[in-house]
Amino acid sequence: MKKTSIGGQALLEGIMMRGPKVTAMAVRNPQGEIVLEEEPTRGQTRPKICRLPIIRGAFGMIDSLVGGYKYLMRSAEICGADAEEEEKARAKREKKNAERAKKGLPPLEGASFSEKLINAVLMPLATVLAFALAFVLFFWMPAQLWKWLQPILPGSVANNYFLRALFEGVLKIALFVGYVWATSLMKDIRRTYMYHGAEHKTIFCYEAGLPLTVENVRIQRRFHPRCGTSFLILTLLVSILITTFIRIDSLPLRLLVKVPTLPLIVGLSYELIKFAGRTDNKLTRIISAPGIALQHLTVFEPEDGMIECAIRAMEKVIPDDGSDEIR
Repeated sequence: MKKTSIGGQALLEGIMMRGPKVTAMAVRNPQGEIVLEEEPTRGQTRPKICRLPIIRGAFGMIDSLVGGYKYLMRSAEICGADAEEEEKARAKREKKNAERAKKGLPPLEGASFSEKLINAVLMPLATVLAFALAFVLFFWMPAQLWKWLQPILPGSVANNYFLRALFEGVLKIALFVGYVWATSLMKDIRRTYMYHGAEHKTIFCYEAGLPLTVENVRIQRRFHPRCGTSFLILTLLVSILITTFIRIDSLPLRLLVKVPTLPLIVGLSYELIKFAGRTDNKLTRIISAPGIALQHLTVFEPEDGMIECAIRAMEKVIPDDGSDEIR
């Protein structure tokens, strides 16, 4: 069975597939047609040092975050997800123009300067706030909770750095799983998770060497060891091990030291996820087990139309020279 490096991401009413040379997205527009867009895969021209084991993980994550956000926003434009917001803005503008007409003022054409300014500032601000919230939830809060609990814990427990790292790590995992579970209850997000299932099944079909048809894809497994969900949960688990070696009691200094360890944690997790995707044995199944379990919340059975999107995107990124094969 072929092991490919091709991966993907579920979008709004579509899928992105990332190959070694080409990245493609297939999204359904409001008329039900599949819109295909493709571009060269990011990071191909980076120096060799950036593609070394451990180091490549951090760069891969940056590419996934930047590219994933861009494709997600683009899919929203194509599928018309922001049409309702545009309609509200148009109605608001018409109301303003009616008031201006009463005052003898000329109508506003398109979005006003203030609206454009708000739109230009709002998105970067929302991104900054999202990162700030993530820092508070996954860095500050677990460490602070342990600090509050220390006075009431036995000395042998309160001063045990392994138990401290385990407490912080388990709390992070609980928060992450709770967030994923909550999003899975939302109708729109659930559809995205169904596209996630189409992505996995299509990759499995390609790895099995079968023709990429809806019928062949539909019978494949849903849960893939190289899934981004698995990578995230594995990152949290690896962080427990790395944090064990941070033997600092001062909370601000502890948080400051944790930040530079992120590239190492991401790099180690990346290598583990690649190893699990390349090899199938008892060890890799143990490594993949937490992620596979969590995928029950993020990967659902897709509809045939979703599979069609995945196939269209997949066909665009398969290289002719077999450079996607993991050896």
